Amino acid sequence: MAVVKLAGNMRHRVSFGHPWVYSTEVEDITGHFEPGDIVEVIDPKGKFLGRGYINPASQILVRILTRDRTEEINRAFFANRIRAALDYRRRVVSGTDSYRLIFGEADFLPALIVDKFGDYLSLQTLALGIDKYKGEITAILDDLLRPAGIYERNDVAVRELEGLPLQTGFLKGPFNPLIEINENGMVFLVDLAGGQKTGYFLDQRENRMALRGIAEGARVLDCFCHTGTFSIYAASYGAREVNGIDIAAPALALAEKNASKNDFGGVCSFREGNAFDELRALERNKEKYDLIVLDPPAFTKSRRALEGAARGYKEINLRAMKLLPPGGFLVTCTCSYHMGESRFLEVITDAAQDAGRQLRLVELRRQSRDHPMLLASAETHYLKCVFFQVW
Repeated sequence: MAVVKLAGNMRHRVSFGHPWVYSTEVEDITGHFEPGDIVEVIDPKGKFLGRGYINPASQILVRILTRDRTEEINRAFFANRIRAALDYRRRVVSGTDSYRLIFGEADFLPALIVDKFGDYLSLQTLALGIDKYKGEITAILDDLLRPAGIYERNDVAVRELEGLPLQTGFLKGPFNPLIEINENGMVFLVDLAGGQKTGYFLDQRENRMALRGIAEGARVLDCFCHTGTFSIYAASYGAREVNGIDIAAPALALAEKNASKNDFGGVCSFREGNAFDELRALERNKEKYDLIVLDPPAFTKSRRALEGAARGYKEINLRAMKLLPPGGFLVTCTCSYHMGESRFLEVITDAAQDAGRQLRLVELRRQSRDHPMLLASAETHYLKCVFFQVW
């Protein structure tokens, strides 16, 4: 087995549990390997740090799978990891038949994403090393959960950085990829083949539940509403009117169906539009809402573009604040890891100052518990969801 030796004289962050080794952090590699092979990682003094898969084509040279030198990377290893992930979800998730079963690095299975939607699974293998085990992982999932079908959503651009093709299709099937899931007494349609991410935003489930109370009797604006989940939760908690806006017509078509399936077609309405333009138009028309939800896609996927993203977040939050009466509520989110929690709060504070409004922080939330955060890996903490009262 090839050995990757880290450069430098100080204790490396990998020593503290971070699972990534960048190519720029390596002093030497001894032994033969092929891309995707399992290698050992040692610190500058030769101490064993872990074992993981290597890919010289990627900036992340090695992704660590185990810190136990006696542990072999084989079918039994993956079966044990997947069983542990399943046991954790069964302990922390309730009220739904759908959740993130495997969250990559946070479940000690780097670059592997598996979501459970009712009787179906959606799978992503986002790095070469884990992609090599896709067949075994699929077989283990089939043995453990006996799903009605498994769909591959490997159409994520990050795979190209690993030298992998973009592809989608049935790993167990075929079946109709438009399926129905149950969540907290409601039903939602999920498009496993064409929806964003793996088809649905499971990470916001507990944040949607936090609308209880503040949505009652409210006129609600849901920007970047996608398939209408925040909208329908608001309606279920007693909102008198909910208006959803999104730029994607296919998502809005599902939003309409979801509202109808839950008997909220008379409360929820959806329209296609650019949220930035729509917020400005609503301000010109002197519209007012009691509750506004902003759940945009990530405005940046790199640190280099952070300031541009900050301007975008400031703009939509400023516009939203101007549509709220004193005492109205703003729920604002960012799913960009690079937009850290403190920076996000600074951006929103700047927006409030420019809008001439005062903010009262009600609650600072993160991703749902089926998306645990590995403390040694800040990258696993990506979703920030903040509830404010605006004065």
